[in-house]
Amino acid sequence: MQIAITGSIATDHLMTFDGLFADSLVVEQLDKISLSFLTQDLQVRRGGVAANIAFGMANLGQRPLLVGAVGEDFTDYRSWLERHGVDCGGVHYSQSQHTARFICTTDRDMAQIATFYAGAMTEARDIELAPVAKRAGGLDLVVVGANDPEAMLRHSDECRSRDIPFAADPSQQLAFCDGPTIARLIDGAEYLFTNEYESHLACQKTGWSEDELADRVRVQVKTRGKDGVTVRVRGENETVEVGIAREVRKADPTGVGDAFRAGFLTGLAADLPLRRCAELGSMLATYVIETVGTQEYVLGKERFLERLAEAYGNESADEIGPHITCPRP
Repeated sequence: MQIAITGSIATDHLMTFDGLFADSLVVEQLDKISLSFLTQDLQVRRGGVAANIAFGMANLGQRPLLVGAVGEDFTDYRSWLERHGVDCGGVHYSQSQHTARFICTTDRDMAQIATFYAGAMTEARDIELAPVAKRAGGLDLVVVGANDPEAMLRHSDECRSRDIPFAADPSQQLAFCDGPTIARLIDGAEYLFTNEYESHLACQKTGWSEDELADRVRVQVKTRGKDGVTVRVRGENETVEVGIAREVRKADPTGVGDAFRAGFLTGLAADLPLRRCAELGSMLATYVIETVGTQEYVLGKERFLERLAEAYGNESADEIGPHITCPRP
């Protein structure tokens, strides 16, 4: 299954605050907010939703196509991704702007305050998917991830016009989109990925009910934090409910959703049932929350399957095992 992952490619600047943001917020004074937090450390890591998803898929044995826009400062990052099995042939280089930056501070309760500098990402709107598909010998699925909004619209429209199945994954960009834009990003998608908050936000802005939102796509995948994930298929009464896999420790939540998507998409590429796709995604997500940085985890297949069996049973590990490879045995 040939999957193209479109979306942001960025460098993450991750900081931790040994306190609670909530203790510094005065509800009556939010219109005059002026806050500064003394952080304990700074980690500079590779990131961006498309790169994170592609990296996760490659670590499970897939060969995803990364599609996005970067600056000339992407050279080392590209080498890293290609060494791990990501096809970067669909990456566009800006002649004038830096690769995007994500700057995020996480407090003791895992709440986050972040700023995103788009930079070269704004040129993703110039990328046409047809040459990417031709080079790959066709595309079975395009993931339309958080990106320059115009790029997201272009990719969604092109998928519909060329009859290429696509997965809508607008995530944080929903906050900047109006109702008609959200409808244009979601309508007709094969899959829709959101968390609970994003699902409510999409409904609020479009005026759709939760049922109407789900009916706009074939499969709705909704992550619910500590409550796991719900997968709903249009026309089927029963939903798939999958709990989270227990983590060894909580280090940083950045990139957890991207890792879930990487595992889920790997399951789809292997033609696994949706329950197994969600279990695979949840297990990979657990590795990320245990690690500072979105691409710093190391997978060993034997231990990965042991943990999968502990979380979801031996049948899950037995069914998923033949379809994944990891750097270590």
